[in-house]
Amino acid sequence: MPRPPQIFAVSPILKPPADAPPRKRSALLEHAISLTGVPRAKVCFVPTAVGDSQTAIDSLYAALAGAEHAEASHLQLFAQPNHADIRSFLLSRDLIWVGGGSVVNLLAVWRAHGLGEILRECWEAGVVLGGGSAGSICWHEGGTTDSFSDQLDPVTNGLAFLPYSNGVHHDLDVQPRQERYLELVGSGGLSAGYATDDGAGLHYVGTELVEAVSALPDADAYRVEVDPATGAATEISLHARPIG
Repeated sequence: MPRPPQIFAVSPILKPPADAPPRKRSALLEHAISLTGVPRAKVCFVPTAVGDSQTAIDSLYAALAGAEHAEASHLQLFAQPNHADIRSFLLSRDLIWVGGGSVVNLLAVWRAHGLGEILRECWEAGVVLGGGSAGSICWHEGGTTDSFSDQLDPVTNGLAFLPYSNGVHHDLDVQPRQERYLELVGSGGLSAGYATDDGAGLHYVGTELVEAVSALPDADAYRVEVDPATGAATEISLHARPIG
């Protein structure tokens, strides 16, 4: 039976708790792999948002080294694609996992390579799409980005497979993530959408959110929308299910 279209959009853990045991793979990546439903998932890492950094590429291969349930590969676009037929390669994967970095640069490079259309075809064919930070925002209509500065700007030209905005690292204390996202949704600068704390993820089937999960005890996810009674944006806890 073919897989339905699925997206798993997350905020990876930027600040692990001091007492957290070391992990070779994050619980969020493990959950994404599990959504493929196959014994050995073909996982493709896409590090466009950090300019195809070799360090980022190496980290995924290291995370999946020796894994019996996953096989690592990657797509790089700098200075030219490492696969002659990007479409066929991506359609042959079970999971496409997009790394964080600059979502503005990611979207620009993807559009130059016609990757949006290919990724939509993959999604509709049942390849699980996912990723963290920029790799979360990209599937939505847009969100807040630090691609320009730590004051955070709206990005509104996401791939829009999902008809919502997206806020990532919602509880990050070194940037006004929560404040800025609520401000932009409240002003109409961004559409209503969903936000995730560090360590939380959103699982969509088709365009419907079916579950929020959390790899940290206090991490949650939220529906953010304008309250008609006050005209201000409000956030509603989704009570993320613990995983890992």
